Amino acid sequence: MARVLPRPRSPLAAVRRWYEEEMGWPTTGTEPVELLTGLRFDVLEMPACAGYAVLRRLRCTGPVALLQTGRDGNRPGNRPKLLIFIAAGGAEELPGILEWLEWGALAPDLTARGTGDRMPAPAFPTGPALSYGFGSREAAGWVRPPRPEYEAENSLPTTGPGAGIGDVGGAPDLVRLVSAAATECHRARLLHARNAQTERANADQPLAFSNASRMSAGTRPRSLTL
Repeated sequence: MARVLPRPRSPLAAVRRWYEEEMGWPTTGTEPVELLTGLRFDVLEMPACAGYAVLRRLRCTGPVALLQTGRDGNRPGNRPKLLIFIAAGGAEELPGILEWLEWGALAPDLTARGTGDRMPAPAFPTGPALSYGFGSREAAGWVRPPRPEYEAENSLPTTGPGAGIGDVGGAPDLVRLVSAAATECHRARLLHARNAQTERANADQPLAFSNASRMSAGTRPRSLTL
């Protein structure tokens, strides 16, 4: 009687088991491996150039992943994105925080993934730096990986009494993080617009990041004072 050998275990099964058992983060249970947002964490999503500027301003954050989308990296929708982990529920607070900061629709590049959303599972933090894993249309790698030996949720930016202030070694509170992210997204958009207009003869609109550029839009953001 022929011996039936077990089918080789997919390497993605080890990835899913690591996130579910070591981190306690639920996954979709399918391949490619994706993490469910809105349960243990949400994420802020922004262009990578703006996200790295935020990380230079805020040394302490929760985990951060770099997301590659699509095949054509030159198309705006396919440019790399940075995903900054925040406390669950933060995605629902984002629109209200932006309104309070008087950013409103002026930060269209800053979005969030929360309840009902998902993100590709980054490669193992112990692997090569910025190695990318397991999404079909998206692939992610860790920039600031989580630490399995303690509750990663304790380091996630949030609002309310449990929020950190960033200047004493804890994660920044969510309002301060959103303020920094919206500022850098707006700065990146202005720089992109200025570069796009270098060949135009009558590029006379103010493009410097200043009160004048914001006054032309009709607002002066409260976030400039945070």
